[in-house]
Amino acid sequence: MDNQHAGHDLYFKRPPIVPRSVKGPFRRFKTAILWLGFAVYFLLPWLPWARNDAPSQAVLFDIPGRRYYLFDLTVYPQDIFWLAILLFMAAVLLFFATALVGRAFCGYFCFQTLWTDAFIWLEHLIQGERPARLRLAREPWSKREKLLKVGGTRLIWGLASFWTALTFVFYFSHAPAMLSAFFLGEAAAAAYITTLALTASTYLAAGVLREHVCTFICPYGRFQSVMYEPETLAVHYDKRRGEGSAGRVAARAGLRVQQDRSALGHGDCVDCKLCVQVCPVGIDIRDGLQYKCISCGLCVDACNTIMDKMGWARGLIRYDSEVNLAKPAPEPVKLHWKSLKVLGYGLALVLMSAYLAYDMTHRNSFEHSIQQVRQPLFVTLSDGTIRNRYQIRLTNISGKDEQYRIEARGLPDGALDLGHFREVGIRNGKSVIVQASVMLDPQSAKRIHDFEFVISSGSGETVIDPAHFFTRQ
Repeated sequence: MDNQHAGHDLYFKRPPIVPRSVKGPFRRFKTAILWLGFAVYFLLPWLPWARNDAPSQAVLFDIPGRRYYLFDLTVYPQDIFWLAILLFMAAVLLFFATALVGRAFCGYFCFQTLWTDAFIWLEHLIQGERPARLRLAREPWSKREKLLKVGGTRLIWGLASFWTALTFVFYFSHAPAMLSAFFLGEAAAAAYITTLALTASTYLAAGVLREHVCTFICPYGRFQSVMYEPETLAVHYDKRRGEGSAGRVAARAGLRVQQDRSALGHGDCVDCKLCVQVCPVGIDIRDGLQYKCISCGLCVDACNTIMDKMGWARGLIRYDSEVNLAKPAPEPVKLHWKSLKVLGYGLALVLMSAYLAYDMTHRNSFEHSIQQVRQPLFVTLSDGTIRNRYQIRLTNISGKDEQYRIEARGLPDGALDLGHFREVGIRNGKSVIVQASVMLDPQSAKRIHDFEFVISSGSGETVIDPAHFFTRQ
């Protein structure tokens, strides 16, 4: 195909893909991931979790309060570094999985795959198997059956999209209260706008665009090839076994026994096209590895089903590597993890996971900062005493109300003035600014230039911050 026709090929009208259902281990695995993912997403906002100062919800992103609750962990904006590490780990994990098993993430775990799979299941439930759905697609809308079945399917898709969007909103507010407020018209405008936008985008992505999201919108399918290696496991068609020297041919009379087919130069592929019919992105895996393939393994299940019916060995379509397929006698499939790229990704994941776990378990129960007031830098009082002022900011992130004691080390008694109090009570998640003054007589000011603030919490945690005392001398 020349470049001009290749360009037009990107824009021609494509018929909708109507996948056939299939049974097998990869289909069961996809279904298990689907139910697990939906259970986590839709039920998590309703999981109760006892808290003293916040709604009893296991996962809650409190944007106005700038607190994010993940079970017993409370995350504050100051912990944004954790988010950076998590994003880095997610990217490395994706690259790690791609180097080992190709686009397996796309085929089993991607949100687009999960919701599209659910929408296809609903379509099959209402309209029937692939032939019935194709028949309905050809009929005019004046047909009562099409109006009921296709219209009912799209209505169910709309309801599923709406509940998906509303569930997302539940993560940012107490779910029972938000559910009531939403339908009573008492929720914030942001809740309605978000629900409307996500309902539309979910319906379009899972019900209308489907495979076009993976093919034209998602960038991962485009740059995945640079992460593939000859040892990477991906879904492949064993062309030598399937084609033979004379090509593939249907299992008609005289060609239903392997020996007869081999004698005539034909391979094991009976050209049933079931592998094409079950593919959610509509490719023919027999044409070789393609960027559209999401490695879902459904074509493997379909081909193995045919091989079982014919009484032949499974694996005509299978997860395998290009290196193994190129051998005169392919070996059993195995993961090739002993490469510098894979080991590097794995090491990065281990190190970042260990650092994140350490940082989470060793986080201080409070944040603090001490800034010297520099306008003016110091003041000389009428009796010659020199005064420096400091601003101490304390944020309680301990998960409970706490008392904090502020002292100074390296100063004479009475030099630190905190406004006639030594302890500061702070509610959980709140911040307090304490104005502190240090006053030294001229003789003490000559010899004391540095000292330390000591801040201790009621739970016994202590931090020490150095400070400088400025004078004219």
